[in-house]
Amino acid sequence: MSTSARTEEDARLREAMSLLSATLESTADGILVVSAEGRISSVNNQFLSMWGIPRELVDTGDDESVMGSVLGQLTDPEQFLAKVTALYADPDAESHDVLHFRDGRTFERYSRPQKVEDRVVGRVWSFRDVTAARRAQDQINQAMADLAQQASQLKTLAFQDPLTGLSNRQLFNDRLAHALAGPCGTAVDVLLLDLDDFKEVNDIHGHHAGDQMLIEVGRRLRACVRPNDVVARLGGDEFVVLLVGSLDADAAAARVVESLKLPVWIDGTMLRPSLSLGLASISEDAVDASELLRRADIAMYAAKSAGKNRYLRFRPEMMTALLERTDLEAGLRTAVDSGEIAVHYQPIVSARLGTVVKVEALARWERDGALVPPHQFIPTAERSGLIVEIGTEVLLRGCTELEPWLSADSSRSLAVNVSGVQLQQGNFPELLFATAGSCGVDPHQLVVEVTESVFFDDDCQVQRQLVQLRSAGVRVALDDFGTGYSSLGRLQDLPVDTLKIDQSFVGLIHGGTEPLPILNCMIDMAHGLGLTVTAEGVETREQAEYLMRRGCDSLQGFLFSRPQPAPSLPAALSASARTITALRHDTAAQTQSVL
Repeated sequence: MSTSARTEEDARLREAMSLLSATLESTADGILVVSAEGRISSVNNQFLSMWGIPRELVDTGDDESVMGSVLGQLTDPEQFLAKVTALYADPDAESHDVLHFRDGRTFERYSRPQKVEDRVVGRVWSFRDVTAARRAQDQINQAMADLAQQASQLKTLAFQDPLTGLSNRQLFNDRLAHALAGPCGTAVDVLLLDLDDFKEVNDIHGHHAGDQMLIEVGRRLRACVRPNDVVARLGGDEFVVLLVGSLDADAAAARVVESLKLPVWIDGTMLRPSLSLGLASISEDAVDASELLRRADIAMYAAKSAGKNRYLRFRPEMMTALLERTDLEAGLRTAVDSGEIAVHYQPIVSARLGTVVKVEALARWERDGALVPPHQFIPTAERSGLIVEIGTEVLLRGCTELEPWLSADSSRSLAVNVSGVQLQQGNFPELLFATAGSCGVDPHQLVVEVTESVFFDDDCQVQRQLVQLRSAGVRVALDDFGTGYSSLGRLQDLPVDTLKIDQSFVGLIHGGTEPLPILNCMIDMAHGLGLTVTAEGVETREQAEYLMRRGCDSLQGFLFSRPQPAPSLPAALSASARTITALRHDTAAQTQSVL
């Protein structure tokens, strides 16, 4: 080859080597070229930078030191060496794997044989830093896992009551629909229940205690049925149980009732839960889900009306009773709108003075020529809110019709019953003052009778209104005492002036000589707190004489007079006065004979 040809060939070779060198240095990958004998032939600067190896170390030809530096950075150096050994055992093989560094970096490693024509003369290794990409992928994977977990949690929450862990309404409805669509002849039973007087547990002991009771009730319900039966909390204190293929739904209902008779201990306080349960079953008329629940609901309210703490199976006549209640409410609304609610008056006599000192105004409803008992229409009036209009009418009529009798003696007073529903309106004191003022009645001559339940409302405005009434001279009487959740010890904290003993306690007096420690304690404790005492439901002389001997301040009942319309009130006042005068005379004579 001539000199000029050789010079031209050398130039082309230098140009090719320059292009190769520029290409190796411009890539983002670290490149390592090793000879067939395992000696480092070439590296680019990116390789040195990625591995933190000084150029001087490579230039010394000390390949063992270079390898030591590489292995010292890896989390699994044995795996690195195993791959190198395997590739040199198979010179034509290619590979791709991943290297993990102790400092958290991640490299992808590629290896291909270096060939000249068909002969392997070495091996080219390339290293790519994929740390950022791997971290981003890990973050994406974690985000996806988090989303999957959240989706699972949301799915659970969508079908689970968060407080008790029981099924919720949606899941129950789905299971009920599925059960009703099952094979013909499969028994499907629904047990619908709610806790009796649960609101008073919250009001007296706090919502934490109420929540703990709901959790315990859910646990007991779960223990009363089979594992595959659905127990759900529909909301508040209402629960439902779905039995599919049960051989004895009545036995399951009885177990539920019995399980809740055991007391619940919450923060050291013993509470006794009580429930009303309605049972409805699929029958030959093939009722759908909504109708089955409606029947269970009707049976539940029938159980509540029957005295609570029990279960009743749905019967067709219960539907009749519901229709009657609906008809009663409709009739009552018509009566209120038409001004057909009457007011009767019952005298209350003073045992000490021997005369009538107070008259209680009572709402009466005559329908189709007969009086509807108050215990039937008053609860309906409270549920419907009509009690507000009825109460206003009784107050207005009482002040108007008794004004002459009240003005004749400032010691006389008019008592009216006030529902918690009326007090929750927030403006009852203003209404009372305006009504009394328009009729010329002094507020000092008015007595507001309330039941114990009004003092356990979450809203303190009820008690504030009673305090406002007392500040203006209106007296407050605690009606039907002894039938609710109150206690004698709480009387000193309540804004009341008079304690009215419920007639159920008065009814315990028969001969007048039996020991009645609870009744006696009520009278003594009330007097000790500076309260006056009125006994309701006095029907016999023995009862009156017993109560007078025990120091009861006032008496009220059929012995003296039944409630009378305004035109008959003067005669009732006279008869009541004669009766109490005779009783005082007889009692004094008996006392004198004993002495």
